[in-house]
Parts: sequence; C-alpha cells; structure tokens
Amino acid sequence: MGCAVALRSVPPIGETQATAKNRKRSKKATSAGQADNERLVAQNRKARHNYDVLDTLECGIVLVGSEVKSLREGRVSLDESYARVRGSEVWLVGCDIPEYVDANRFNHKPRRPRKLLLHRREIRRFASQAYQKGLTLVPLKLYFKRGRAKLLLGVCRGRQKHDKREAMKKAEARRDMQRVTRRR
Repeated sequence: MGCAVALRSVPPIGETQATAKNRKRSKKATSAGQADNERLVAQNRKARHNYDVLDTLECGIVLVGSEVKSLREGRVSLDESYARVRGSEVWLVGCDIPEYVDANRFNHKPRRPRKLLLHRREIRRFASQAYQKGLTLVPLKLYFKRGRAKLLLGVCRGRQKHDKREAMKKAEARRDMQRVTRRR
C-alpha cells in the first residue's frame, strides 16, 4: 500500500532523448532574449564604417522564388545597396542576389530593384528624416526570421575621413582596454 514509485520524464513517442535535450536548450535560448528562429544571411559591415547609424527599422522584402533559394544558400551582397523612397513606396536598389543555378528559365535579374514592406507611418517618418536632414537609408543586414526574409534598414549620416579615423582610434582603445582587463 505504501510503495513509492520514482517517476521520471519520458520523451514523447518517436522522440529520442537527444532531441528532447535540444528542445529544452532551444527554449532556454529563446527565453534568454535571443530572437527565435532567426538566421543571418548577410551583413553590411562597410555601412558601420562609412556611416553613423542614427535609427534602425526591420522591414520585409518582396522576393521571387529563385531569389529566396539563393538567399538560403547565403549568396547576396549588400555592399553597394541603398534604399530609395519613390512615391509612397520604399525600394532597395543595388542589392546583388546572384541567379539560382537550378531555376533554369524562371530565374530572376540579379540587381533588380526590390520593394520593401513598411507601414505608411514608417515610410513617412523615415522618408521625412532622409529628405530633411540629408540622411541615407542603408541596409545593415539581411536575415530570415520565422521563415521570412527581413532586412534591417538604417537611417544613416555619412562619415568624413577624419570621423572614420577617430572611430577607428576609439575602437582600438576599447579593444586594448578589454585585453588588459582579460589578463587580470
């Protein structure tokens, strides 16, 4: 009558202990503040060097099937791209997504302008900043979030040569400080 039985958690049918552990780890990672199911495709490193980023905004991007397949392979270049406001729409210009080899005749043009998906109020706010203050809309990174392609767009001010040198000196000093504190 008074027998004690030790109960332990049993994984669901068809699931091994290894996948159960991975599921627990993924729950911990999302609760720690990381974005769930986000995979970086490309980052515009030159933008952080050439521009001061004042504000950022995440937006969607209109793509065709072969472009998505190229992105999933990690084939994209954001180096010379920028965003333009035409009428009441924002377009990404100069972004190079190479053709997907297996798409045959259904391929896309690699450097075609691509429409960015923003709300009207976001377009008005960002467009007004870009025109009034002489700022530029620069793509900072491209990634997949929950299976959809997203673009992090920044409102940026161009840096002069002396500003770039000053920023490099500050970064060098910060790295030296971190090196010294790590040794202790």
